[in-house]
Amino acid sequence: MINSFFSYLLNMDNMVSEAFFRVIPALICITFHELAHGYTAYRLGDNTAKDMGRLTLNPIKHIDVFGLLMMLIAYFGWAKPVPVNMRNFKRPKWGMAVTALAGPMSNLLLTIAVLLVFGLVLTPLSGFAAGEVALIMMHRMAMIGIALAVFNMLPIPPLDGSKILFSLLPDRYYMILMKYERYGMLVLFVGLYFFRDALGVLISNISGAFDVIWHTTFLLVN
Repeated sequence: MINSFFSYLLNMDNMVSEAFFRVIPALICITFHELAHGYTAYRLGDNTAKDMGRLTLNPIKHIDVFGLLMMLIAYFGWAKPVPVNMRNFKRPKWGMAVTALAGPMSNLLLTIAVLLVFGLVLTPLSGFAAGEVALIMMHRMAMIGIALAVFNMLPIPPLDGSKILFSLLPDRYYMILMKYERYGMLVLFVGLYFFRDALGVLISNISGAFDVIWHTTFLLVN
């Protein structure tokens, strides 16, 4: 029955297979991303995420329902942000910047790990349904991971890159920008709409670079 299910996923172009190959790798990537934020904040003195049960690899704890639906509909989604109280850091701006950087870095490290594993298991997993499904999942996971890392480093609130960039500003301007950060998602959506062509070019370039890295890693490992 299990082999039949995997064969069904591989051979059928339907919502079930699309959801499986698109959403599950994305959930794994965003779970690592949010856990990295929360754990880094915890190590720097902020227990907020820990007290709310967010220091976990359980993706259910990190799911944003609307963000999950967007993954299915528009190939773009998000998780529920891990809460961080920067006042608990000894050096608030520095702590916030490091916590923000931890998310994209976790996605880069996950991508590297997946690339290495893929290169090692490509031959033994090829040729049967379950193995082919695993290979596709690894490819999607690596691709989503690198895309999340690059996208989140854009210096646009509330993305992680903005927190890193803002940490270089004087305290007065930093606090003003952080105060209005909650409106950043609206600004981000508007920006994505008006600059969708530029975003398409960026995604295309990321995809092209990823393919080069993917094949280079396979050649090095083998």
